[in-house]
Amino acid sequence: MKVNYDAPPPSAASGVAAYAAVLLIALRARGDVGRFPKADVSLYHLGNNQLHLGAYRRALAQPGVVVLHDAVLNHFFLGSLTANQYIDEYVYNYGEWSRPLAAQLWRERAGSGSDARYFDAPMLKRIATTSKAVIVHNPGAAEMVRRHAPAASIIEIPHFYQDEPAPEVSDVIRYRSSLGVQPGTFLFGVFGYIRESKRLLTILRAFDSLHRALPSSCLLVAGRIISRDLERAAHPLLQNPGIIRRPFLSTGDFRLAAHAVDACVNLRVPAAGETSGIAIRLMGTGRPVILSEGAEIARFPAGSCLRIQAGVAERADLFEHMSVVAVVPFMAREIGLRAAGHVQSRHRLEPIADQYWSALCACRN
Repeated sequence: MKVNYDAPPPSAASGVAAYAAVLLIALRARGDVGRFPKADVSLYHLGNNQLHLGAYRRALAQPGVVVLHDAVLNHFFLGSLTANQYIDEYVYNYGEWSRPLAAQLWRERAGSGSDARYFDAPMLKRIATTSKAVIVHNPGAAEMVRRHAPAASIIEIPHFYQDEPAPEVSDVIRYRSSLGVQPGTFLFGVFGYIRESKRLLTILRAFDSLHRALPSSCLLVAGRIISRDLERAAHPLLQNPGIIRRPFLSTGDFRLAAHAVDACVNLRVPAAGETSGIAIRLMGTGRPVILSEGAEIARFPAGSCLRIQAGVAERADLFEHMSVVAVVPFMAREIGLRAAGHVQSRHRLEPIADQYWSALCACRN
């Protein structure tokens, strides 16, 4: 079987590009997979930024199987359509009654990064009804697709975890030292592309309270802050004691950082139906990960992560969970062990590649 594989190039600074590059190698062990003008079936990787514009258009022109790495495409359309096109697309999804709301959302799009109205309207109808099948990574994303296209073929395939050798302990120690982290310090980490929905301000304020009570704690914030407004708001908080700021990490440095931190904070509110590759990777290394409660993490068994409730109590809840893992290290280790066990049993690359291949075979021309 010949599979046309449509994804951002590996050189793109994108989690989807990295995911797609690894999956491509695994699928090539099962058949003829590449960029072909004519194939038995096409696999399109779609996300919520403009890297995916070409793939989205090709997926509509030549329907195949789409992978929704983000199940909310509203922000994708805000960046790729004109005002009238956006309003028409919104109306296509939700009906003529929604036209005034669509116009309002377009006018107020500067706040779309944290406004729940944009996340509550994923705008998936066109791609879901056109495609032969839609692959998602969690039940939350599946439900979003189902709401827009009840007859769509929806296939839930977990986000994969790729086993890799752990770095030498001495290298990890040196990396922590290069960050200025003293021995015995409990190090939290926040990684990746940081937008408003990743709750950076809440994390920084909760950590400031923790550091005042527990000076032997640090927080590594490593990644690119997407929004200028968020960067301005976060700047004074990033100067607080115990905060270590680094830019987006290279592959090698991220591997070291994943083993250097004692716990990871990976919140998402509002959620966009995505499964965090960073969370899966940190869980796979045996680190406790603090996540926002929601359908996106419903498959994670109890005790394999820490869950934070969104809303008015979010900051206090986060402070309590960070305090527990920092003060009770055996609990952090136990959660990390359960996380690693779950990831190793459900998220291994080879069985997941088999699931992709089965889905593609079922949708071939």
